[in-house]
Amino acid sequence: MTDWDADEAVSQLYAAHFTRLVRLSFLLIHDHERAEELVQDTFVALHGRWRRLHDPHKALAYLRQSVVNRSRSELRHRAVVDRNPVQPPPPKESAEDTAIAGSVRDHMLAAVDRLPRRQREVLILRYFLDLSEAEIADTLRISRGSVKSHSSRGITALRAAWGAVR
Repeated sequence: MTDWDADEAVSQLYAAHFTRLVRLSFLLIHDHERAEELVQDTFVALHGRWRRLHDPHKALAYLRQSVVNRSRSELRHRAVVDRNPVQPPPPKESAEDTAIAGSVRDHMLAAVDRLPRRQREVLILRYFLDLSEAEIADTLRISRGSVKSHSSRGITALRAAWGAVR
């Protein structure tokens, strides 16, 4: 083997040890097709490094260690993939859905704009800034009872406006 060129040496090693090396990888990763790929990659790498191999008699040991290392890498890769599953992209809205949503939003904003000032302020602070009744009362310097009253009247007016649009 010492005086063989890379093609001849790797061909001989492949014929003699491919099946056993695939079995080794399969026992480590439990995927026959992937085990064959890893072993093929190992032989390709050996072929490319044949001239730099210090002791060609240790080529089989090199192949075994390489198959074990590649199998370990495969298992690490799988663990990372399992921990970080790919999220499917959110469904895309059609142009029609986008136009309808825009129209609905425009009607709702117009209805909010038609509310009396206090009702509009209370609803915006409540539903857009997510403030509590106490926080709204402090912000507008009105009582909590007034906040409840303006909120109730504003929602009733919006429901009436919404019913007219639909």
